[in-house]
Amino acid sequence: MNPQEDVEVSCPWCSESVILVIECIEPEQEYTEDCPVCCAPIFVRVDIPSLGLPRVEVEREGG
Repeated sequence: MNPQEDVEVSCPWCSESVILVIECIEPEQEYTEDCPVCCAPIFVRVDIPSLGLPRVEVEREGG
């Protein structure tokens, strides 16, 4: 597995496709990142299995 993986997701605010760069250091991560298109905050949840690519879920931060 690479130390970083690019993952394509849809912004939960504007529905545009965006690329998130996932640091594959911690197996479970949660953080907020602003959408590069609409600048709205996106809550990102990452799960990295021991032998696989990151699974990424995104949702609207604050509702």
